[in-house]
Amino acid sequence: MNYALIGCGRISPNHISAAILNKLNIVALCDLDISKSQKLIKDFGLTPTTKIYDDYKEMIKKEDITLIAIATESGNHASIAKECIKNGINLIIEKPIALSLQDADEIISLSEEYNVVVSACHQNRFNKSIQKIREAVELNRFGRLFHGTAHIRWNRGKDYYTQAPWRGTWDQDGGALMNQCIHNIDLLRWMMGNDIEEVFAYTDNLNHPYIETEDLGVGLIKFKNGSYGIIEGTTNIYPKNLEETLYLFGEKGTIKAGGKSVNIIEEWMFQDKLDDAEEVKLKYHENPPSVYGFGHNPLYTDVINAITNKTQPYVTAIDGRNALELVLALYLSAKEGKSVKLPLKNLRSSDFKGRF
Repeated sequence: MNYALIGCGRISPNHISAAILNKLNIVALCDLDISKSQKLIKDFGLTPTTKIYDDYKEMIKKEDITLIAIATESGNHASIAKECIKNGINLIIEKPIALSLQDADEIISLSEEYNVVVSACHQNRFNKSIQKIREAVELNRFGRLFHGTAHIRWNRGKDYYTQAPWRGTWDQDGGALMNQCIHNIDLLRWMMGNDIEEVFAYTDNLNHPYIETEDLGVGLIKFKNGSYGIIEGTTNIYPKNLEETLYLFGEKGTIKAGGKSVNIIEEWMFQDKLDDAEEVKLKYHENPPSVYGFGHNPLYTDVINAITNKTQPYVTAIDGRNALELVLALYLSAKEGKSVKLPLKNLRSSDFKGRF
């Protein structure tokens, strides 16, 4: 299957590694900075036939490509995605799927119109730990879910933002909730039943005067099934990334996933005693080298299978929209100082310019 990558920055090695492991034919790389593409080719020993482009439109016109991964700055995801879909190309789109709900809706409708597979790159859904927890949810082992919490306690310093000036801007990125925390926000919404009644949030910029967006976000979620969610996301943790954790509390079960990218089960307690907690913790333990985890590889495998078998991917464009909607709802609540009802239709990150 012919594959290309658009955007050769910080996350690109995970995509190339997953493409290689899944035996994709990497026909082209595209980035405005050609040296980034050249570095990837050198680092991964890609074949001399892998072409380099600085214009993705030229690339999709000249190359025969079945699958493209979009890993550019967030603000360009939607426009690139729409162009690729109209050319019949299947997509993996790095989070967030877009920065406006209107764009996300357009991506979904275009993917249906042109009959292509579009997967939002929420790779942590494929963590062994998360898959085990999801199985427990689907088997109703928790009984009634009472509440769940997502904590993202990370550090991002000035170097991170100066390295890529689009970061921390409302037009191209969003803040801690949109960039760093959206993976765990996605997991919380997915695990707790997806349908949300309303949210309330505070956001602030406490320690990053050189960016436009928030470095702290705290939110409450009321789900339609009567359960609740708590989100705490920050890039202010001294002196380095501390943890990313997900808790689920139900009438018959309690779990805690932790580690760098919710890749370790730290608590596993169920009334049904169907499995041994220590065995589960040992079996579903991963130790990735970074917060990006090991999820890109199985996500790629799933998308390839979806393309081959003409089915929906495990993580759909609608899932990507759900995560985006929740972050934007938190932003809107924080801006207006009141709770916000869902669903939302027309909202974009740039609506919050001048917040701080």
